[in-house]
Amino acid sequence: MKVSDERSADPASAEMLEHISGRAVQTAWDRHEAQQPQCGFGQLGICCRICTMGPCRIDPFGGEPSMGVCGADADIIAARNLIRMIASGASAHSDHGRDVAHTLLEASRSEESDYQVNDEIKLRALAMELDVPTEGRELREIARDVAEICFAQFGRQEGELTFAARAPRDQRDRWHRAGVMPRGVDREIVEIMHRTHIGVDNDPVNLILQGVRAALADGWGGSMIATDLSDVLFRTPEWITSRANLGVLDPNAVNLIVHGHEPTLSEMILAATQKKDLIELAKSKGATGINLGGICCTANEILMRHGIPIAGNFLQQELAIATGAVEAMIVDVQCIMPALGKLIDLKDYHTKLISTSPKAKFPFAEHIEFDESRAMEIAVRIVRQAVENFPNRDKDKVHIPEQSNPLVAGFTAENVFTALGGRYRPSYRPLNDAIISGRIRGVAGVVGCNNPKVRHDYGHVEMTKELIANDVLVAVTGCTAVADAKAGLLCPEAALEYAGEGLQEICRAVGIPPVLHLGSCVDNSRILMVLTNMVAEGGLGESIADLPVAGAAPEWMSEKAVSIGFYVVASGVYTVLGEPLPVQGSRVVTDFVTKGMEGLFGGKFAFESDPIKAARLMMDHIDRKRQALHLPGPMYEVPYVPRTKAEVKAAG
Repeated sequence: MKVSDERSADPASAEMLEHISGRAVQTAWDRHEAQQPQCGFGQLGICCRICTMGPCRIDPFGGEPSMGVCGADADIIAARNLIRMIASGASAHSDHGRDVAHTLLEASRSEESDYQVNDEIKLRALAMELDVPTEGRELREIARDVAEICFAQFGRQEGELTFAARAPRDQRDRWHRAGVMPRGVDREIVEIMHRTHIGVDNDPVNLILQGVRAALADGWGGSMIATDLSDVLFRTPEWITSRANLGVLDPNAVNLIVHGHEPTLSEMILAATQKKDLIELAKSKGATGINLGGICCTANEILMRHGIPIAGNFLQQELAIATGAVEAMIVDVQCIMPALGKLIDLKDYHTKLISTSPKAKFPFAEHIEFDESRAMEIAVRIVRQAVENFPNRDKDKVHIPEQSNPLVAGFTAENVFTALGGRYRPSYRPLNDAIISGRIRGVAGVVGCNNPKVRHDYGHVEMTKELIANDVLVAVTGCTAVADAKAGLLCPEAALEYAGEGLQEICRAVGIPPVLHLGSCVDNSRILMVLTNMVAEGGLGESIADLPVAGAAPEWMSEKAVSIGFYVVASGVYTVLGEPLPVQGSRVVTDFVTKGMEGLFGGKFAFESDPIKAARLMMDHIDRKRQALHLPGPMYEVPYVPRTKAEVKAAG
């Protein structure tokens, strides 16, 4: 196997890695290799830099030093480090939600705003839920009140986070008993930072419970607000077709890539690319038009609502520039490598890197700060720069892989009702009945990032294939969704090729893929609502913890993923991580997250790097939940097929 194939399971990425091999271009894989061996103390979570008496590290084998200078042992240090990761991850997703709430609030104040309410039905549903009066009021007045209530969730100091009331009562009772019901988003994050200051909270379990509280404030607060208010502003997604992979770049058009996470920017860039004067300008420069694509979660946002094709996921951001065909990469926040600017500074590529957020500036990038009050004006300026850069493209350096696969996206907690029950009698009943009968074994959420420690996309794709082959319906978001799209798993035809007989029957009857794309990484809140709706439909228990469901993040790497993992587990879902949490230097913390959390919340973590073995852990858990509900076994039992050499040898 070539080194490029060892690094990525995606053929387009492997082709690009081969194409740039031997050049001065460095990628994340090269930098990961240069970092070997990585710090073992850090991987185990037992090094501490919280004060300047250190940094301190603990002997993982029980020798000296067994404590830091202040007396903190491995359990305290691992717990503090872990929940600081949650604080950062929760703040990233929740800040996204805060920005969307701010945009809706500004839009409600002026008829001249470039942003308007595009989903009146969703707005009115939120208004009803939040007790906002609607009778005889203008839409902008309703939007203002909804935005202000959502905005207030961030600074709330007492009581309970409003959207936490959406969770099943049994799950909320678990949060109350554990003392982790979130009050306000910012309060829980700040309290983590206070508790982890030297000399404050030194009980590892108590520390982790505050981490859980902040994670719940993210999942049932900041992220949920981001999803719901984005739907109000830009409309709730509906089923839509598109394509994914580097082959969506057009060798004859001006190519723009939006990369990051905030739809307030990407929506305006999209609108600007459709302006006739800019299209005519592109043609005057020798291009056939303007082609927009996306990377990471801003790609998922505009895919879900407009069908804009996806150029790639996290580890493809450098490879997109290396095609030599991208006129501008426009970035906002999160998952944007600082290496992009250095790549452009090599002068091998003409791409303009344009940063737009006051929160995120990058080396060698041009900064054009985005302002919602002048959104279209700024978007037009950015697109114009990209168009004017087209003549600087060196055609001899252009190398665009041909690979791109069709996909269906746009699934939400709302339109799953319609998908399953029809337009006139929308219902989750068909899904619950299919699970109860055993036609569908259960449901799995597979989410998360890419990580150069893992063969790119391999974990996502192989895990998903194993699950759907065993009649598990899979919901995906973020970089997982992009990986599965590139592998052809997000189109209805995939059911015929990869799904088990029971799941195949459902997919054929309803016309859906066996893998449902639910959006960006903040849209994991959509998965929470799907599970909540399954409980409300009845027949599968009283809590999310009772459902035959499981979660996984086979290639996770970010602090956001830690926050997501904790709010999913605390919501009652067994979750398998491909890369262990950095806590294994502490037996107390490891035991609590892999065992103790289940008694409190119904969910727990497991660590397994092999995606096939991880999928089997998930299916074993799903089967145990089926047994606890006194459900029959899967209607079409599919025996596990040995996949590794060791398994094949053991099987004779």
